[in-house]
Amino acid sequence: MNHRNCTCCRTLSCGRRWFLAGAAAFTATGVRADEQPHRIDVHHHIAPPTWLDALKKAKLDNPPLTSWTPQRSIEDMDKAGIATAITSPTTPQVGFLPAADAARIARESNEYARQLMADHPGRFGVFAMLPMPYIDECLKEIEYAFDTLKVDGIGMMTSYGDKWLGYPQFAPVFDELNRRKATVYTHPTTANCCVNLVEGVGDAAVEYGADTTRSIVNLIFSGSAQRYGEINFIFSHGGGVLTAVAERLQIQMVSTPPYKGKFTREMVDGQLRRFYYDTAQVSNAVTIGALAKLVPVSQIVFGTDYPYRSGTEYQRGLAANFAADELRAIDRDNALRILPRLRAA
Repeated sequence: MNHRNCTCCRTLSCGRRWFLAGAAAFTATGVRADEQPHRIDVHHHIAPPTWLDALKKAKLDNPPLTSWTPQRSIEDMDKAGIATAITSPTTPQVGFLPAADAARIARESNEYARQLMADHPGRFGVFAMLPMPYIDECLKEIEYAFDTLKVDGIGMMTSYGDKWLGYPQFAPVFDELNRRKATVYTHPTTANCCVNLVEGVGDAAVEYGADTTRSIVNLIFSGSAQRYGEINFIFSHGGGVLTAVAERLQIQMVSTPPYKGKFTREMVDGQLRRFYYDTAQVSNAVTIGALAKLVPVSQIVFGTDYPYRSGTEYQRGLAANFAADELRAIDRDNALRILPRLRAA
């Protein structure tokens, strides 16, 4: 059967049959017995020592980070057939620190990540951390990260305090990243507005997905996404709650003030379909299926959210929902388009 042309695969029904038929080819870890490590994980967290120390002092650390080591990353990668992980510190990065401390720790963290890459050739890449929201310090770190460290891109939060990525205050940073045609990976965090909203429900359960989508919507309807057309944006967790609210963006927002006459559905769809979205926490049929209907498979990239999730958790979920050529694109080929260093390796 040609799975690429099979309409039931697009609705995720025959994908399950295809997966079950080939399940014997997988080892207990979920990696095919005959495959070589090839996946590129764009959502892989590390804990540089000085950054982790700063988190501990602020009581912002958590067990997955405090127990992270390079060897544990590599062990998880090997089990999941991951050739290369592009690393980044997770929330809250350094925005909780004063400007000088944020700049210092961002620099030290980026140098640590670059040394990790040198110590383990081919296994790691770097999404550099910026000392956001401090603009001058960010511009200095962008120059150092790209020109001296030769990083693969930038890792950002989806918001900083009460400001999202499309806000004009951040324009100098994004103008420079746009000039460099940078890849910008984004990770959700908790905005000032939305800390501990629901008793007993952690921010990661709902607010992270919501904040990712807030940033996407802000970038599009502020005009920033169009202005920064040379940036390759990657949004974590399949774009958060994007698929649940997409119709509101496509129809309601473009047909009512203040955006009526300024934006069209075609403009909105164009931006949604040029962004990239990773698979972390969304490999289930419902969520990944909705994303694959909203955007082309060419815009979906492999991500694990390690050490909060294991790479092996995604193998069967993705394999059950995509044909072999689509999996190759998600696992590696799509990322290669926006990570030139790996493409040239």
